[in-house]
Amino acid sequence: AGLGLAFAARRLKRDLDTPGRPWMDGTTVGREYDAWTEEQILEYYWGEHIHLGYYSDDDLAKGAGTLLGCKVKDFIEAKLDFCDEMLAWSECPDKPAKVLDVGCGIGGTSRHLAKTFGSGTQVTGITLSPKQVERATELAKEQNLPNASFRVMNALEMEFPADTFDMVWACESGEHMPDKKKYVEEMVRVLKPGGRLVIATWCQRSTPPAFTEEDLVNLDYLYKEWAHPYFISIEEYASLVEGTTTMRDVDTDDWTRQTIASWRHSIWAGVWDPIPVFSRPNIWYKTLRDIVCLERMRRAFGRGLMQYGMIKGVK
Repeated sequence: AGLGLAFAARRLKRDLDTPGRPWMDGTTVGREYDAWTEEQILEYYWGEHIHLGYYSDDDLAKGAGTLLGCKVKDFIEAKLDFCDEMLAWSECPDKPAKVLDVGCGIGGTSRHLAKTFGSGTQVTGITLSPKQVERATELAKEQNLPNASFRVMNALEMEFPADTFDMVWACESGEHMPDKKKYVEEMVRVLKPGGRLVIATWCQRSTPPAFTEEDLVNLDYLYKEWAHPYFISIEEYASLVEGTTTMRDVDTDDWTRQTIASWRHSIWAGVWDPIPVFSRPNIWYKTLRDIVCLERMRRAFGRGLMQYGMIKGVK
């Protein structure tokens, strides 16, 4: 029995360490997010905002995001704080007429911006996932936000004319883009002259020094478990924005310290409230895989292999 248990544990570890959801083609991300939306587990724990949260030094000093400090700051509140901090950092004017949210998920940020700016601002969110558009639209109606709308659209081939938006907002969508250069160029193309571009995205560290074999193994797992084709560095993002030749005042920052608590906070939220997972055995194993990936992301950011990149500029 002991040998059987040891064998089973070893086999489970090997399976969990083998990435199983790689990016394959232009339909991969949409399919994965369709599935996550239908399962509703991600929305249950992460709320309307499928992105990391923001933690101040004071939050962290009180233990926010830890197992025992899980209640110091609400996990979903941290995401709202992130939106407000990202907006402040972008230096966007108070009342942009048209805002584009690239990779909007189920529209939490789009709706938050629509509420923040008011009825004079039209916020449009785009995603590859029809299920996300359906859920985002449903929530906008429930919250009486006619100035937030959503469309299924490829961010690399946007259907908007050039010079359409006063602000282009992209929060944790660049990770899934198979062509980072085209991603940046398309966002700049639809941005009006004088408009603001702001990007928040997971980045791998810059080189040199070269990645070690261990680094490459870890990056390969992070690419292939959550449908990421590849990551680039903060500096490379800045170079892509500057390379459009139409952007000025390009600036960057690393928000790893402000966001890193999110990875384990999301795990502890499930530990304190496990019933939604254990009551649905059909998604239990997938959730376990996600927990493993969350922890491996936390470790990659903690040791400097990954960084949380912020990039902004004016057209």
